[in-house]
Amino acid sequence: MPTPTPPAYALVATDLDGTLLRPDNTVSARSRAALALAASRGARHLIVTGRPVPGIRALLADLAYSGPVVCGQGTQLYDAESARLLRSVTLDREAADTALGKIEAEVGAVFAAVDQDGVDGVTLIENGYRMPNPTLPAVRVDSRDALWERPVIKVLVRHPELGDDALTAVARAAVGDLASVTMAGPGTVELAPYGVDKGTGIAAAAELLGIGAERTVAFGDMPNDLPMFRRSGHRVAMGNAHDELRAAADEVTSTNAEDGVAAVLERLFG
Repeated sequence: MPTPTPPAYALVATDLDGTLLRPDNTVSARSRAALALAASRGARHLIVTGRPVPGIRALLADLAYSGPVVCGQGTQLYDAESARLLRSVTLDREAADTALGKIEAEVGAVFAAVDQDGVDGVTLIENGYRMPNPTLPAVRVDSRDALWERPVIKVLVRHPELGDDALTAVARAAVGDLASVTMAGPGTVELAPYGVDKGTGIAAAAELLGIGAERTVAFGDMPNDLPMFRRSGHRVAMGNAHDELRAAADEVTSTNAEDGVAAVLERLFG
């Protein structure tokens, strides 16, 4: 009996918000079936998300997901099966506070939030900060100093007037090498440890799994997915993706509301 031909892609790397998740924060039956199809052909699913570990555990359980997960914009490599962190990179809190000051020197007052380190880390938000995704839990604090009481993996920044693209550009120029700056979604400009991003995260996970970049198909929707695209053999932007990501993609699928991930997986593995 002939040996089955292995699939061209051995790793399916998906962002969550705006990509695998539908607008109601669920994974559709069609997407679940498409991921199961890819798995039946020998491909591994790797979630690569800006959410910290506490923000995805319920979803991992719902998907019966096992294996590594890239969380917190590449700052955390989490093992879903053992429920432990395999790697974590924190953002220097003094540098983060200095970075916020440099941004405010350019554009005036901003509102900040932080994701704490650890599998039980809390998202803290200062007064005036509004969570882009209200379904994710957060704890309000009375002062900015309270944001730095425990180690953090990243800082989220909002401006009362500037749009995301403008704030990202200003922050990147002002912050320099104090932190990596990225746009992760509507109303979500983030500061992470310098040199740490979804690209370094997916590289660490792929090495752990023994899968080369050329055998990875990646799906995303925002500029924070660009480093992941650079580490992948085939890059798919969602129909709802930011223009920067669409320009870097090998193909553009339909939107997350239309199960764009599933449509491509059905073609590749069907």
